[in-house]
Amino acid sequence: MKYNHLLILLLLVFVSCKATKNVTGSTYIKELSARKVAKKHVATNFDKKTVDARLKVNYEDNKENLGFSVRMKIKKDEVIWLKGTKIISIFKAKITPTKVQFYSPYKKNYFDGDFSMLKKLLGTDINFNQLQSMLLGEALVDIKSERQEVQIQQTSYQLSPKKQPELFDLFFYINPTHFKLDKQLVVNSLKDQLLSISYPKYDKKEGAFFPEKITIKATEKTKFTNIDITTRAVEFDTKLNVDFNIPTGYKEIKL
Repeated sequence: MKYNHLLILLLLVFVSCKATKNVTGSTYIKELSARKVAKKHVATNFDKKTVDARLKVNYEDNKENLGFSVRMKIKKDEVIWLKGTKIISIFKAKITPTKVQFYSPYKKNYFDGDFSMLKKLLGTDINFNQLQSMLLGEALVDIKSERQEVQIQQTSYQLSPKKQPELFDLFFYINPTHFKLDKQLVVNSLKDQLLSISYPKYDKKEGAFFPEKITIKATEKTKFTNIDITTRAVEFDTKLNVDFNIPTGYKEIKL
């Protein structure tokens, strides 16, 4: 498996209100304006300074299915550090607001670039804050900066921009109990592409909600990629070592 492709997939996150009432089964969702739903979601934004998490990751695409462990360290708004292992170390990555670095002791290769390269590769703006928000269960764009529409879909408030971007349609599903995300979607109907990021469960610890599980599903015509991320343990506001040095002698990855 090309583990650098997994990292890029995790970076493929570009998703940026008339109220209704709804009863689904025995669940009643209170009528709220789009503005109030957005405000309540933003109020739940993660407010700790650091995250130190141990994750279990299952990866599946058209050709393979495998699992591995990931150590994830986040210094909020500064750095995301990742180390993947499957008996041995298979990749390490360090992502900052200006730089994306990655190397694989298993493949003996590396990547050292920035988000402008990823924008060129993916055809859309990608930035550090969007990746960080995805990992923390937050909307990947500022949903308060643009006018939104709200509908009730099943047991969530669905927010979507009144004026959708040209390349994608964006949808945010907000939980009516704790106002964290249940799911966010990026849909490109012309290219038959769908990116779905779901948050089935959160763990509340030290007053903060942190995703206990993240499910990423990406489809394009007959191709698919599924990534399931489960949090095994997490600590907040601890001292982190995020040292990162690309070994000499590794082959540069050209994307």
